[in-house]
Amino acid sequence: MKVSRKIPWRTPIASLNILLTSHVWRQDHNGLSHQDPGFMDHVANKSSDVVRIYLPPDANCLLSVADHCLRSRHHVNVIVAGKQLAWQWLDMDAAVRHCAAGAGVWAWAGNEVDAARDQGPDVVMACAGDVPTLEALAAVMLLRDDVPDIRIRVVNVVDLMALQPPSEHPHGLDDRDFDALFTTDRPVIFAFHGYPSLVHRLTYRRHNHANIHVRGFKEEGTTTTPFDMVVLNNLDRYQLALDAVRRIPRLAGEVEGATARYWTRIERHKLYIAEHGEDLPEVRDWRWLGST
Repeated sequence: MKVSRKIPWRTPIASLNILLTSHVWRQDHNGLSHQDPGFMDHVANKSSDVVRIYLPPDANCLLSVADHCLRSRHHVNVIVAGKQLAWQWLDMDAAVRHCAAGAGVWAWAGNEVDAARDQGPDVVMACAGDVPTLEALAAVMLLRDDVPDIRIRVVNVVDLMALQPPSEHPHGLDDRDFDALFTTDRPVIFAFHGYPSLVHRLTYRRHNHANIHVRGFKEEGTTTTPFDMVVLNNLDRYQLALDAVRRIPRLAGEVEGATARYWTRIERHKLYIAEHGEDLPEVRDWRWLGST
């Protein structure tokens, strides 16, 4: 006898949780078969009542996001995370708060308050995704070493749908909260895990959209070193730092020198990996040194 089970639509059902690994930035031997961040673009087109996209920047945020998604109902949750050992930027309590907010200023990584309390940042360094977050923070350290008086705000986005206004998605930030993070008139250098066009599509109604410059995946890659993957796609720390210098009006006189400095470092990287087959020690062994 065939038994038919009919589940009432109001019955709570578990959400569909999809974990995407970061092969796009760590291709190893997988190559083209595993690189498709366009899945996020596809999901973002679906009903805002259903879809959620999370890009936890570290291990604790991944735990917090996974816990939330496993408890959720009637949602399609996409979590983007790597298969390598994860960094730990936030302790567990801070990670839970950050993930609940969806996006936030990492005051410990920036220096706008210490440098000029009432002037605001020269630039906002934003990031979404584990590898982009690493490169953005490395760029911050470069900038603070090379331009000592620079004022930087670091914004990390873990819930991608927070970029949209609440009229488009229930997780969206209202304009006041969005402006409090990204400002209304300062350059924003946004390091993103996927295709840059998605960030522009989600933020096109925002006041400061014209100043948002996004770097992300550009379909460039091969079996190469981890850092060379971000260099090939113009998402590396040197190009992010150079973007910041180029877009801060008061640093116009520094652009030529910064361009020569950062491209010299990229050329040194290229020569080193060609000879040794691995990234430079200063890249492999990089660590966040905190406030300077």
